[in-house]
Amino acid sequence: MKRLQLTLAYDGTAYCGWQIQAGRSDQPTIQGELEKVLARLCGETVRAHGSGRTDAGVHALEQVVHVDIPDSKTQITFRRALNALLPDDIACISARIVPDAFHSRYSALSKTYAYTLWLENAFLLPQRRAFVWKTGPLNMQAMQAAAAFFCGEHDFCSFQNVGTPVKSTVRNLTALRFDPGQTAHECVVRLSANGFLKQQVRNMLGLLVAIGRGQYEPEVVERALAAQDRRAIAYQTAPAQGLCLEHVEYPALDTL
Repeated sequence: MKRLQLTLAYDGTAYCGWQIQAGRSDQPTIQGELEKVLARLCGETVRAHGSGRTDAGVHALEQVVHVDIPDSKTQITFRRALNALLPDDIACISARIVPDAFHSRYSALSKTYAYTLWLENAFLLPQRRAFVWKTGPLNMQAMQAAAAFFCGEHDFCSFQNVGTPVKSTVRNLTALRFDPGQTAHECVVRLSANGFLKQQVRNMLGLLVAIGRGQYEPEVVERALAAQDRRAIAYQTAPAQGLCLEHVEYPALDTL
């Protein structure tokens, strides 16, 4: 067997997330669509392991996946073959053989997610509807002040939704910045960390937007982190469609 690294981009609108849902074969997932095509190409069942379990409706520009393929199939040009067979809303950006020690999830050094906010109340461009959260105007200065409380190593259990058991809820958020979006009406919030908990980014954005709307002062982030309870501070979890897995960082392959 050879280990193959794939990089996928996808529009998550029509999917119930990355991961196949146990006992729910009727629910389309990115992993399910990919594994169907890989089985067709390899002539046997192939399990795809993703770098992150994106939720229903969440998008990706760089979802990194590893799969183990039979030695006899290494001659296949996988990028071309996958793009010919996958649905139009999933694309394979790259495909390459990597060392057996590479793991799409456990080898990752950091991940970057981008969340796009639509800051205009009067309208929403139809072509952006599936990729933004229409919040209307926000106090960006207050949100930037709040962002400073998130950065660094913290126990983020207050921003975790139940559903995926983890050994530790401590994460190191190395960057949280506010960038221009594709149009003048958008702001992209980019977050980088050594890992993220289930719906952590969406919960963090929900609280940031509540602060931007004047519901809370920036210092509420400190209280939320200290509470270690998602129910301690009331706010809306940001909707899925604004979120995109943008980049996954790995060590050099020759160091694995």
